[in-house]
Amino acid sequence: MFRIGSLQLKSNLFLSPLAGYTNLPFRLTLRELGGLDLATTDLVNARSLLEKNPKALKLIESCPADRPLAVQLFGSVPEEMRDAAACLESLGISAVDINMGCPVRKVCRVGGGSAMMTDLEKTANLVKGMVEAVKIPVTAKMRLGWDDENWTAPDLARTLEDVGVAAISVHGRTREQGFAGTVKLAGIRAVVEAVKRIPVIGNGDVTTPEAAKRMLDDTGCAGVSIGRGAFYNPWIFLHAKHYLATGTLLAEPTFEERVRVMYRHLDLMIEVFGEDHGCRMFRKVAPWYAKRFGPANEFNKRVVTMSSRADFHETLELYVRWRERFLDENGTLRPNYQPPSLVASFMKDPTVATRRSIPVPKGPVDLW
Repeated sequence: MFRIGSLQLKSNLFLSPLAGYTNLPFRLTLRELGGLDLATTDLVNARSLLEKNPKALKLIESCPADRPLAVQLFGSVPEEMRDAAACLESLGISAVDINMGCPVRKVCRVGGGSAMMTDLEKTANLVKGMVEAVKIPVTAKMRLGWDDENWTAPDLARTLEDVGVAAISVHGRTREQGFAGTVKLAGIRAVVEAVKRIPVIGNGDVTTPEAAKRMLDDTGCAGVSIGRGAFYNPWIFLHAKHYLATGTLLAEPTFEERVRVMYRHLDLMIEVFGEDHGCRMFRKVAPWYAKRFGPANEFNKRVVTMSSRADFHETLELYVRWRERFLDENGTLRPNYQPPSLVASFMKDPTVATRRSIPVPKGPVDLW
């Protein structure tokens, strides 16, 4: 069991928010595969939520199968953040997460995201108001600091603990880095050592079960939050949970299982967003599944133009026939066409392996 304030969880593995990606269909797909307990929504503007903006309401859309769920808020007006937290509590949300890590200019320039790390007193007062307004846990996600000259995360973590934050998630890069360069595990460890009572959750470049274990071992953090790695490998929560418990790796999913899950994800997208919009959104999702198919250029060329479920079915049927030329007599991809093993690459060089295989997804913001 893992505890965040009053919230008792079954796992210390969490889904990080990725704007434009960690929507309800994706969260449900991951939950059905297993290993995931607490998931977090895309970041939501507190003011837009209070104004009942349709886009904001769509971001927090959920269902009974999507529990426990945290909603990530961003904003810099204390009253708006406080009232938005109370609104989410009234809707049955399990926890409220405050975004202090988003490096995007349009978020930072209004005082949200990483900008909250530059004024500890102001941020502490804002968070204190939120904590006092709700009974559900209030957590915060941050980066190490604005740049390498200003690693404010340890000081901010202590300050937030003092005003009642229930847990802290730390991405091991600065705002200046964006998603470039290395994740600094020593920086996450400094945050772990700065607090006394609350759990610290490590985040950044966790793309394999081995990477999750390394994050825990090298930083002393209590849990691991996974974002891009879940898009590359939706089974990562199930596999990492098993690996952490037993020290052994589960077998990789078969091609047929990957296709089944991709179909399920598409069906959920259509159910939640409608066929036209859901299929257009799925154009940027399907190529992530295809990264593990082996040769997939024919699939990727067609799937980015799909506009209906029928289009997708036709694309996949054509691709399966095209892919047969790369199979041996047993129906297995011949060795020279196998997709590269991220696990093997990670053991040699975790950062290079991650950057090459798991690029930053394109989304509604210019830099995640």
